[in-house]
Amino acid sequence: MKRLLAVVVMVLLLLSLFVACSSSGDSDVSNEASGGDRSSSSDSNDASSDEIVEINFNHRWPNEPRKSFYDQKIAEYMEANPNVKINVDAVLNDAYKEKIRVLISNENLPDIFTSWSDSFALNLVSSGRIMPLNDILAEDPEWSGNIMESQFAGFTFDDVTYGVPFTIDGKVFFYNKDIFAENNLEAPATYDEFIAVLDALQAAGYENPLVEGLQNTWAISHYMGTIFQRIIDPAVLEVDYQDGYGEFTDPGYLRGLEVFQELATYMGDLSTAITHEDARNMFGNGEIPIVYMQFAEIKLVEDIGGVDFGFFNFPAFADGKGDPNALTGAPEGWMLSKNAPPEAIDFLKFLTSAETAFEFTKVDGQLNAIIGAVTEENTSPARMEAYEIILNASASAPWFDNAVNINVADVFMRGGQSLATGQMTPEEIIKDAQEQAARLSKE
Repeated sequence: MKRLLAVVVMVLLLLSLFVACSSSGDSDVSNEASGGDRSSSSDSNDASSDEIVEINFNHRWPNEPRKSFYDQKIAEYMEANPNVKINVDAVLNDAYKEKIRVLISNENLPDIFTSWSDSFALNLVSSGRIMPLNDILAEDPEWSGNIMESQFAGFTFDDVTYGVPFTIDGKVFFYNKDIFAENNLEAPATYDEFIAVLDALQAAGYENPLVEGLQNTWAISHYMGTIFQRIIDPAVLEVDYQDGYGEFTDPGYLRGLEVFQELATYMGDLSTAITHEDARNMFGNGEIPIVYMQFAEIKLVEDIGGVDFGFFNFPAFADGKGDPNALTGAPEGWMLSKNAPPEAIDFLKFLTSAETAFEFTKVDGQLNAIIGAVTEENTSPARMEAYEIILNASASAPWFDNAVNINVADVFMRGGQSLATGQMTPEEIIKDAQEQAARLSKE
């Protein structure tokens, strides 16, 4: 009888424990389903920390070395933050631009993504789906204070900042020092001197002394933007580059197209048949004297190892109304979607930390906007020279295809291809640009 009583007591105790556990479990599920705050107890915190937060991360570098760099950074961050899973997608350049435009139109923006500055960034901000960063920057001055203040301008609209600059760049002519020395030539300071140098190089046997990959319309836009910046009154550009206000009637646009047409004669049929990468490789192998390139390409040329090169900025025009010492080039940076989780903000800080920035320049070669992250320890003399040129430029002029409405930019870019092949005249391109601008002003 005593043994039977003991068994009954044991069963009752087990049942009471089971009911208590079930009640506790039901309470947690109910709290989660009702959106209750689970952070009020240590047990709830432990459960919450096991939940995986997914971050969608997009960038435009599916090629090396940057792809592997960011894959490594993602792995490092997830190892340090096991409750975070980062989904990455990388698409190159023009395809990336189109993808971001599609994603923002259907409210599927990634949580964190790379963005160009100026009009590209403004178009995204206009959607109302980008996270403003003023408070985030102000709350963590130890982090934000290490980012070059001058580089925020292209991501700031109506005093609200929407992007964190990371890479910085500039566009200049790279020239082969040995070829110049052999022909007793010096880097030109004016456009007339530039034409004289090109003529001298042709006379020395270089049929195409200036080469560009005209199959890439963005490369044409870099020429157009710099030429217009040098020639046209900046007050005119400020109005014309605004969506819905541009008229493009200033005679400087026609003059600018004529300049590009003249330069294209030195590029020849070769340039209409190749890409910018082809042109860069030809320069890196010492085959051609001059190419218009970004500082971001220095390491790519250095890796080829076939040329001793120098730089000169786009020469000044005697009749130019713009700043002749400005440097075409703008930062790229990171943006957050409006509904990005707090973990995406933390990942952004990780990507723009001094440690990540230092390693980035060492591995990738491109300069960055983090103070103290570009030194003689992690970069080459040529890149340090480029860094100083960027820091000392009188002003920064944005990339043309990011400065104006893309539909207007496309008229000039496609027109540049047609100028090089003789299929259009500068007057015809201006007419098309004015018509496109007029359509935009009516929208």
